[in-house]
Amino acid sequence: MKLSIIIPAYNEEKTLQRVLESIPRKISGINEIVTIVVDDGSTDRTYSIAKSKATHALRHAINLGVGAATITGIDMAKKLKSDMVVTIDADGQHNPLDLPKLIDPILAKKADIVIGSRMLNSNNSMPAIKIIGNWVMNFITFIVFHRWVSDSQSGMKALSSKALSRMKLCSMGYEICSEIVGDAKEKNLKLIEVPIETIYSDYSKIKGQNIFNAVNILTRILFFKVTGRK
Repeated sequence: MKLSIIIPAYNEEKTLQRVLESIPRKISGINEIVTIVVDDGSTDRTYSIAKSKATHALRHAINLGVGAATITGIDMAKKLKSDMVVTIDADGQHNPLDLPKLIDPILAKKADIVIGSRMLNSNNSMPAIKIIGNWVMNFITFIVFHRWVSDSQSGMKALSSKALSRMKLCSMGYEICSEIVGDAKEKNLKLIEVPIETIYSDYSKIKGQNIFNAVNILTRILFFKVTGRK
């Protein structure tokens, strides 16, 4: 059983090495763990760190967006014949010790997609503005795709080989999170959420999306919904 861990990264020289070094070397039920860093047009040392620490380091010539970087990583995982993939952020906000929580439902054939939900963790330390932004995106995702999840914008997800083979993702930016939820419903893939820890530092608090980006994401996912373009 091969697990590929995909890490989209844009100017993450401050945290990427620590993230890669904190990934467990062994996980129950997994024979091989592969790390795939996709440098999304960084201008710092992100790519050189990825080359020295990750199993595979890929690079976009220009910054295309986290969605595009995730899809590049997924394409690489497919070439490697991975049995499942997990996506995690490069800014250090996810705890790699939560990896078994994400993959266990897939190993047990109880899910095709597992979202690591920050909102299901009673010790959630998410800043208030991010909680509001996340709720807005959950609502938008529900209105467009008719599927409610507690943390639609979580960057920590697990996808089975079945999900990888059926999904046709095309998002360039953060709307990929909502697209995955919508695609799961459309392709009749079983999606569940599990609680995860979130590690918020001063650095990670300023990363990621914000509430004002919701308009851009809404425009893009409405385009997918109306045109059916994939």
